[in-house]
Amino acid sequence: MELKFDADVESFRAEVSTFIRENLPDSIASKVAAERMDLPREDQQFWHKKLNKKGWACHHWPSEYGGQDWSDAKSYVFEREIALNNAPRPLTFGVGMLGPTIIEYGTEDQKQRFLPSIANGDILWCQGFSEPNSGSDLASLQCKAELDGDEYVLNGTKTWTTDGHFSDWMFGLFRTDNTGKKQHGITVLLFDLKSAGVTMTPIISYEGIHEVNHVFFDNVRVPVENCLGEHDK
Repeated sequence: MELKFDADVESFRAEVSTFIRENLPDSIASKVAAERMDLPREDQQFWHKKLNKKGWACHHWPSEYGGQDWSDAKSYVFEREIALNNAPRPLTFGVGMLGPTIIEYGTEDQKQRFLPSIANGDILWCQGFSEPNSGSDLASLQCKAELDGDEYVLNGTKTWTTDGHFSDWMFGLFRTDNTGKKQHGITVLLFDLKSAGVTMTPIISYEGIHEVNHVFFDNVRVPVENCLGEHDK
């Protein structure tokens, strides 16, 4: 199927392609072209900041949070030119996953605290979903978060944590109630990976690549204001 766009979209395509050629170092493009799964933090952060300075890093966010209000055609062209020119995508976990969730479900305080640093690429995030006995079936997760006054206390393990070894914060799913349906009693928490009680060990792939990790929680304390959305829901 051949897609044809109007002159405005084609002009935008040329602008994106030119921007990438003029701003993306060959040293980063070559790693992306080689399908390196362990693209270093400094490479990802460098390119994200270039895109953000142009106003393109969070283009799919609402305009009041730095988005572009592009048409579907322009969004498609942007993503396609990123791929064709071997450029990294904007920081996936923060920009693609957490940011839109905070915009939809976060408090105003959370939006002010977290969205600017996500957009700027100042703080890198990883996703704490999978566990040793709970992969895609997230309803079976057992990593616990128990309320203790104005804090949650985390205990358990997450695994296959992509980019955890160079991330600053994690957004994770934790079991906060075991009494009802297993799809219930799960809470989303945001926390600093430098918190006391967090340890991490690498998982090295058979190619010798360090992309994913085990993360262990031993009485890690997270303020209740870092609960995203409703408790247990």
